[in-house]
Amino acid sequence: MLQIAVIRQQPEFVKERLLVKNFDASAAITRILELDAQRKRLQLEMESEQAGLNAISREIGQLMAKGEKEKAEEKKREVTSLKSKLGFLPDAVKAIEDQLHQVLVSLPNLPSSQVAPGKTPNDNVLVREGGPKTVLPANAQAHWDLARQYNLIDFELGNKITGSGFPVYIDKGARLQRAMIQYFLDYNTSAGFVEYQPPLVVNETSAYGTGQLPDKEGQMYYVTEDKLYLIPTSEVPLTNILRDSILNEKELPVKMTAYTPCFRREAGSYGKDVRGLNRLHQFDKVEIVQIVHPDKSYEALEEMVNHVEKLLLSLDLPYRILRLCGGDMSFASAITYDFEVFSAAQEKWLEVSSVSNFESFQTNRMKVRFKDELGKMQLLHSLNGSSLALPRILACLLENHQRPDFISLPKVLHKYFGAESVLKPKLIQA
Repeated sequence: MLQIAVIRQQPEFVKERLLVKNFDASAAITRILELDAQRKRLQLEMESEQAGLNAISREIGQLMAKGEKEKAEEKKREVTSLKSKLGFLPDAVKAIEDQLHQVLVSLPNLPSSQVAPGKTPNDNVLVREGGPKTVLPANAQAHWDLARQYNLIDFELGNKITGSGFPVYIDKGARLQRAMIQYFLDYNTSAGFVEYQPPLVVNETSAYGTGQLPDKEGQMYYVTEDKLYLIPTSEVPLTNILRDSILNEKELPVKMTAYTPCFRREAGSYGKDVRGLNRLHQFDKVEIVQIVHPDKSYEALEEMVNHVEKLLLSLDLPYRILRLCGGDMSFASAITYDFEVFSAAQEKWLEVSSVSNFESFQTNRMKVRFKDELGKMQLLHSLNGSSLALPRILACLLENHQRPDFISLPKVLHKYFGAESVLKPKLIQA
């Protein structure tokens, strides 16, 4: 949530920056300033009335001490009148504060000055490319065919049990998933991220804190009876660990990592882009989160981008890094870098990670603060990134590393998987 002080001091700047996200905030900013002024007037009136009430109460005490009961009774009637007037003011202030809050939470985060304007992914900025170039054998196949031939994933079985977008990983497919999860976690913890195992469902307050609500309620699975949401990413429970916390500056940065399944409705998704592992309703992901000093968040962002890039390099996959334009960014992000891996068999780029700096947008909602050297309370900054999302990584590993009779695996996975390659299962002779 944007800070009211920023809107109050720089309303035109806020409008200008939100236009980079193609969001016209003119009406909202006008309404916010009107409500803010009304709130201030009522608060001043309430403070003035309370001060008058306190003064009369003291005067009554003095009159009673002097034995002037008649004058004291007259003052008591004034107190009754003031209390009646004062009685509705707190409710009026609360009503205006609720209206103000509703308008504030409708505004997305301000994009960083580094973010270029644009409306579609075609306007994203290519930062750099890396990784090996892939040369596929003749008759190369897409991952959904490879998964069937090598008996790694059964998409139809998942459809039978639950529905489309819920694959079943089998035998070596399941082992390869587990191998990648363990490798990603070990890679993160060796870089100083502390591992957590958070809940897979969160309450409304947690979803609101990271910006999923009120922006993405239609994309989350909702447990109606218990009013809980299945997590779309472990960013939500991880970041909320520090909700309503005041940290010591010496505790910073806070670095967290977690593996969790993730659940996304992906409403409206259809066509060839959702085939196989390209887009799922349930998938595994390893996440990294940082809570940092506001002066260090862009340094932390660069660190996290480099961290994810080195992880992709270790997997021997061709990748590229994009800085998202305003129109392709999330509601809560101030700046986002997307990592895409090239799927050689599909001849397309697939997103496998997003690394974002939210600045104080999330921490303002969650009240995650610290005291500086002067004892002044300040909001911290939050960042998160995928390190990594498994489905498309697995798809690209299968496609880009396929050979005529086996699928080779990057060296870093050998000890986790227990083999250097995935072999075709032998046919059972009748």
